[in-house]
Parts: sequence; C-alpha cells; structure tokens
Amino acid sequence: MKIWTIANQKGGVGKTTTTVTLGGILAQQGKRVLLIDTDPHASLSYYFGTDAEELSASVYDIFINHQEISADRVLDSLCPTKLDSLFILPASMALATLDRQMGMQNGMGLILKKALQTVEKEFDYVLIDCPPVLGVLMVNALAACHKVVVPVQTEFLALKGLDRMVHTLEIMGRSLRKEFDTLIVPTMFDRRTNAAIQAHQKLQDDYGSKVWSDVIPVDTRFRDASQAQSPASVVYPRSRGVFAYTKLLDELEL
Repeated sequence: MKIWTIANQKGGVGKTTTTVTLGGILAQQGKRVLLIDTDPHASLSYYFGTDAEELSASVYDIFINHQEISADRVLDSLCPTKLDSLFILPASMALATLDRQMGMQNGMGLILKKALQTVEKEFDYVLIDCPPVLGVLMVNALAACHKVVVPVQTEFLALKGLDRMVHTLEIMGRSLRKEFDTLIVPTMFDRRTNAAIQAHQKLQDDYGSKVWSDVIPVDTRFRDASQAQSPASVVYPRSRGVFAYTKLLDELEL
C-alpha cells in the first residue's frame, strides 16, 4: 500500500483537486484507492456529496478512539463514491478541536499511521488531503506517508506559502528521522500571463529538482467535475487537466 500526502500551508493551491484527480485516475486503472480528508473544512468530503456531520463516523472518530483502532473501525467509517474501487474517509468540523484536545499528548502524531496499518491489505493507494495549518492533523498525515506532493499555485503569494511548507518538512524530517520524498507540483498555470510564467521560473530557480518538470494548467473542467461530484478523469477524461495529472501520476510512480 502506497501512502501519499498532499500538503501545503496555503489554501487554494489545488490540494483537493490533486487528491481527487489522482485518486480517480488510479481507481480507473483498477487500483483500490482510499482518500482521507483531514481538513475540518471537509472540501474533499463535500466534493463527493458526503456530509460527515450527518454520518455516524468520520476520521475524527479514528482520532478520538485511537486506543481502540481496528480494521473494522476504519472500514466502518468509509463512504463509497461513484467509482467502485474509490472510497473516502470523510472529515468533520470537529477535527478543528483536535489540537486543543490532543495536541500535547504523547504519540498523537502516529494515530493515522497506526490506523492505516490495520487496513494495508485492503487498498493499493491512500491519498491524504491536508488542512493548510501545521497541527496534529498535518503531523499525522506526514508521519504516515511514503511521499509528499506539494501543489503550488503559480503566483508569487503562493510561493511565500511554499517556503513555510518546505521549512515544516525539514523540521518534521528531523523529528521523525526520515527524509521526505517530496515533489512540488506547479498548479493553475496560465501560460498566457507573464506573472504565471515568472512565478514558475522562480519556483524552478529556488527549488530545482524538487519541482515537477511539467505543470497542471488552469482548466475549468475541474470546477465542472466538482459539480458532478465525480473525478474529472471520469466526466472529462480528455481534458487537458486530466492529461496533466496522468503525466504527474507517471512521475510519482517512478
């Protein structure tokens, strides 16, 4: 089971779109895929029409009942999607209280990793959508993963947020005694604007080989797909955005 965390300490850079689209492509390739929403805003959950406030269990319950983690508890918390092999572990607003409730307790950074170990034979891939805030949830997502995907909008304010994320990965790496396999992914690239071209160039200048050699373009089909509550790879398989994410998946599999 491969676990990829999609993270950035800035909102609106394409984290949820990246999670959904990669997950959709993998599921269409016949892989069993679990998407985990660790953001209290629950954008990933709402994307698929899931409202965790109306469900009996969510990722919040995994944390609250962490001393009783089992495969059954994890599997019972999952919601189906329109793709037979794509599942979601939804978020709830209660996640916003976790740092206050559990932030100072020992071992709180490994709850998600332990939960996923109980279902490692059930899925081929796990993709974790992170909140844009460093706290218990992001720490758990980073501790659990094999690879970190950092989407970055190609505009200069987003590059400032990337600096914080890279610093966080350095600190977390020392704490966990692991070196993160990280790929920075330029998103929402509009080749018609000089600002996007210049921001992309600066990204490459500052981070070199950590930056994916290609880009995810601006594509209104992503917005249309969210209205259909289905990955863009399902409803708009020939769109340029899906083509770009398919190339990104090839890169991540190397």
